[in-house]
Amino acid sequence: MIEMMIEQRRRSLGGGMEVGRVLPFAKRRMVGPFIFFDHMGPMDLEAGVDRSVDVRPHPHIGLSTVTYLFSGEIMHRDSLGYEQSIRPQEVNWMTAGRGITHSERFEKARATGDHLHGIQAWVALPDADEETAPAFSHHEGADLPTWSDAGVHGQLIVGAAHGLAAAARTHSPQFYAHLELEAGAHAEIPAGHAERAVYVARGTIEVGDRRVVAGQMAVLRPAASSIRATEPATVMVLGGEPVVERFLYWNFVSSSQDRLQQAAEDWKAGRMKLPDADDQEFIPLPDHPPAPPPAMS
Repeated sequence: MIEMMIEQRRRSLGGGMEVGRVLPFAKRRMVGPFIFFDHMGPMDLEAGVDRSVDVRPHPHIGLSTVTYLFSGEIMHRDSLGYEQSIRPQEVNWMTAGRGITHSERFEKARATGDHLHGIQAWVALPDADEETAPAFSHHEGADLPTWSDAGVHGQLIVGAAHGLAAAARTHSPQFYAHLELEAGAHAEIPAGHAERAVYVARGTIEVGDRRVVAGQMAVLRPAASSIRATEPATVMVLGGEPVVERFLYWNFVSSSQDRLQQAAEDWKAGRMKLPDADDQEFIPLPDHPPAPPPAMS
């Protein structure tokens, strides 16, 4: 039922902010079009927290980002002029295309303190849309269909599954959903997609006869059809049709290493516009040059 297990690896983003990095993984860089998957928190941010925890303005190309929170609040500002806070069970969907810059600030935490817990994922754009115009959309309420049945409470974040469709405009077939499972509950995993995975953010589940605990992603075989919670669990299910191999450098994704190099040079030279409402600082380009992905094994 399970093709591969991936353990999150702890990564520091600076300023005391730490995430659990799941994708990319050396032996499995993508699941469908999902090329990046970070588990943020859970962590408490005290009132007055230093601005060093913020994610300062930085660039992207060739991907869409999807930010989803279980708790907490983040303020998004981008070079298109959007300024939008995101709260639990809402979605910020940003398509970088040929280039966008944005920041993510913890302003509520600075004012009153906050408990941060959520997921940020990146979706690689297909070849025909890698250089599409950048875009941003925010979704909540009816844009994100929900369902409850036999101890399973679900919310569709992106794409289509279970006969439902989320509102964000995607560029390739995919699905991404948040499940809350009561102990003993069974949940169906959407079929009809070439690649699928489940990630446990809290609790423990079983896939067939194998146990999957918090911080683990199980990449599923085609025969896998359901999961069972052995205790209350928070689970993300995701998948879709794969795109051809992508190169990843810093915040840039592309089918071309030359395009990665161009994006790096553009950022270093200041040719990418900063957000109007957040243009006083930025994250510098890393010192190391773009490199090909590690060999698969």
